[in-house]
Amino acid sequence: MSKTFDHIILNGRPGGGKSELIDFIKNTPLEKRQELFHIGELVEEDDFLWLWEKFVEDDLWEQMGEKRLYTRTHEFGYVQLEGNRLLDLVAAKFNVAVKEKYFKKPGFYDDHTVFIEFARGSHDGGFKRVYEILDDEILKRSAILYINVSYEESKRKNQARYEEALKGSILAHRLPDESLERFSSSNDWEELSGGKESGFIEIRGIKIPFVSMLNEPELKDGPELDARYSRALTLLKSLVKE
Repeated sequence: MSKTFDHIILNGRPGGGKSELIDFIKNTPLEKRQELFHIGELVEEDDFLWLWEKFVEDDLWEQMGEKRLYTRTHEFGYVQLEGNRLLDLVAAKFNVAVKEKYFKKPGFYDDHTVFIEFARGSHDGGFKRVYEILDDEILKRSAILYINVSYEESKRKNQARYEEALKGSILAHRLPDESLERFSSSNDWEELSGGKESGFIEIRGIKIPFVSMLNEPELKDGPELDARYSRALTLLKSLVKE
């Protein structure tokens, strides 16, 4: 059995701790990362970057005197317009990015782990909608880590990140309140997981292992945080079929 994951699909509410987990792993020496967290050299695919490209394109259209296609502007950034399938489009981009960048590299997965990161609310079809868009070959090599926090904690962390922005933190970004409610107030995770801590989610006959990691109360760096991440990722790795 391989020591490390091929793909971790990283899900959770905005502000739940996805960025903090990735930052923590990146700052963990590789040997410890492999032994405690079963993660190799880490690369990320985050659909927020593709969303941001569309936001910028809207700015350019507006400057040219044209109508914005996807978003309207907001004090803290952008809010996606209703009635378009932008989120489906960026979900489909995972298939192109992962297959083009990593599948074609011989031996890549011998020592690398790809994080596929996104958040979705019930309003946008939930996490299942994205899983159903992802290519079979990506799903077969994936395990899902859901970072579980309440809506209240998501809101608190969203505000805390905004305050960190004033200090120049790399984790600093804030969603407008209406976007936070859209992506965070409700999603389909409890339905998909059956409320269980671990198990399998089946998509097109493919059984994808998952672990739901409770990330409250918030922990800072230290042995308790090591233990929280290590326990969740070790449990997840035990479900992966080689």
